[in-house]
Amino acid sequence: MTSARAIFCDFDGTITQTETFVDMLRTFAPAEADRIIPQIHDLKRSLHDGVTTMLQAIPSDRYEAAIAHADPVQIRPGFAELVEAARAHDVPFVVVSGGLYDMVVRKLGPLAERVTAVYAVHIDTSGSTLQVRSPFSDGQELVAKVEVMREHPARERVAIGDSTTDLQMSMVAERVFARRRLCDYLDERGKAYTRWQDFHDIHHHLAALWGWPCPSEAP
Repeated sequence: MTSARAIFCDFDGTITQTETFVDMLRTFAPAEADRIIPQIHDLKRSLHDGVTTMLQAIPSDRYEAAIAHADPVQIRPGFAELVEAARAHDVPFVVVSGGLYDMVVRKLGPLAERVTAVYAVHIDTSGSTLQVRSPFSDGQELVAKVEVMREHPARERVAIGDSTTDLQMSMVAERVFARRRLCDYLDERGKAYTRWQDFHDIHHHLAALWGWPCPSEAP
């Protein structure tokens, strides 16, 4: 069934205040990360190829430490409030990340049960190094966010993101909230977006647009 609205939100550097996945790759696969990450940011290497290569350089016995790497990182202010507002108004709120599913769910804690769904990269640790398992891979992205959006059809799709992995979903979304590098990509392509600093900004904007109670006035 097609919803009137749906929100699709990146995790690393968007929900979290720093790039948790990139920081993890630089810590656990430093040589590969130093070489590959700039190529990805310059759009000269696909996310699928680059991220797979970096993850496969990490020994499986380091996986628990890798997913714990995000533990100290703070969640950006206003996230929980926006999730609850979306639930109250029956708007699907989907977390879609090009990072590790186990890291995302661990960091979200109880909020993982409050969002509609979480999509991210699954990992097989049965071998000596990490192996990637991603049902939404499309050859260009390990998690093809546009494909995920098709799983939750809506007449008005809101994309929230900050970087390379959010470009494709932002280009097809009806409304985009962008930060950091994503703004530059969208400027280059002439795609309209709204800049934001924290989720309070997004909450206020959507409340005014959709007729929700202003956050300060909500019970």
